[in-house]
Amino acid sequence: MPTGLMTETVGPVDVAVVAFEGNRFNGEVAPALRQLQDSGTVRILDLTFVRKERDGSVSVVELADSDVAEVFHRVTGEEFDLLSDKDLERVAEDLPPESSALVVVWENTWAARLTAALRDSNGQLLFMERVPRADVVRAIAALDEK
Repeated sequence: MPTGLMTETVGPVDVAVVAFEGNRFNGEVAPALRQLQDSGTVRILDLTFVRKERDGSVSVVELADSDVAEVFHRVTGEEFDLLSDKDLERVAEDLPPESSALVVVWENTWAARLTAALRDSNGQLLFMERVPRADVVRAIAALDEK
């Protein structure tokens, strides 16, 4: 087991795939991810980029590759390579030509203590779902209309 990733203490883990038009990453996401990690909110466990060319060919850009390493070098500490080639192939299948995606896996370190307390209390999470932003915006707008 990799150092620093232990089943007894790991918080909830999320995977996000963020698609971008075009095949150039401008790096503006890096400071936001770095801030979340530096504040202890999340721990980036794996981060990869997938590109799909006009002809449908796909390339995977790992964090160690020179064109993204400079921008994202401080975002991750120890990487755990949790994303398999099959995972990345699935992401690439859904990308339109001439687009790219950031695939990031993070531990919600902010929730690790709560998760441990729930386990220690024999609690079992029955349901959890992220509410889509558009739904939140509509709900807030409806509150403002009252």
